[in-house]
Amino acid sequence: MKIGVVLIMMLAACAGVATAQQTRLEQMHDKTVLIFSPHPDDEVFGVGGTIALLNRNHNKVIVAIYTNDDKGSQDPEMTRERLAEIRKHEEEASEAALGTPKENIQWLGYEDGMLEYAPQPHLVEQVTEIIRRIRPDVLLSIDPGEWYARWHKTDHRMAAFNTLDAVRAAEFALYFPNQRLELNLQPYHVPEMYFYYSTDQEANYGVVIDDVMDQKVKAATAQVSQFPPAEDHYRADWDPQTLHVTETHLRSLQPRKDGHYVEIFRYATEFNQR
Repeated sequence: MKIGVVLIMMLAACAGVATAQQTRLEQMHDKTVLIFSPHPDDEVFGVGGTIALLNRNHNKVIVAIYTNDDKGSQDPEMTRERLAEIRKHEEEASEAALGTPKENIQWLGYEDGMLEYAPQPHLVEQVTEIIRRIRPDVLLSIDPGEWYARWHKTDHRMAAFNTLDAVRAAEFALYFPNQRLELNLQPYHVPEMYFYYSTDQEANYGVVIDDVMDQKVKAATAQVSQFPPAEDHYRADWDPQTLHVTETHLRSLQPRKDGHYVEIFRYATEFNQR
């Protein structure tokens, strides 16, 4: 079955399928795509295949990461400062595997688990500035309706809602007018958004990633400190057997549709009603 037919069937099976997009996300060329991630890894695990396709098509992909992920280790000898540096290097390696240069990674610099306690409205203003400066053709962000955002993962929840608040603020000149006066950043309306980590019930868009699944797995396993045994006792590399087991597990976790690896999204446009 051809991939196009697979996608049509997959989308038709989803409730409330969006129809406004002019060009399919994975077929865009020479556009600017801005991706927000709560931690240095979420965009890799969530949309790594799509990122690889976007880079293959000569789009400019920019990844903005809210936190430094400086607490997610069980190693008793690990320090927060060391872990933040490890995660930074791993993120750069992951994105390099997907084709994103490290200069296109932007760090907001908040501590892991502390995003909800960041000063308001500074956090919204900070992300509004990024949106107005980058002026993306497409924005990808974590879905505010995902299960973790509803019940757990404070950074996920805050990143999801803060990004949406900034998308709305970016449209109106009277939000943070200092950005126009001091930085010459004009209001900007984000044309299209794709939410990742969507629930199956709310997803309405799918990208087939068969051609880049190997890249996604390579990018994911570059996050060595996120997996056993390095999560418990840090080591910077893999032993071959553990790497093979982890790669196999990652492939088993990737959603499939009609025999194809897919990444699912909730597509939205014109959602900021006044």
